[in-house]
Amino acid sequence: MSLMSEEWTTVGVDQITAGDTIRLQSGMILEVTTIEEAFMGRPEMRAFIEDTPQRWYKQPMPTSATVDVKR
Repeated sequence: MSLMSEEWTTVGVDQITAGDTIRLQSGMILEVTTIEEAFMGRPEMRAFIEDTPQRWYKQPMPTSATVDVKR
């Protein structure tokens, strides 16, 4: 059995894909299941959605921002 430590990398919001796990600035962990491009008609915004049996959550972010990702 191999034990791996959690490794977080900071990347641009535009590099996040469905299936990634991200850590928001608040410390909340979000499992990205869907990405809404041009959130509310604004091309400079994206919204990351977690739609799992445990919860539904949506987090909009500017495309110029960075976020921690664990892949």
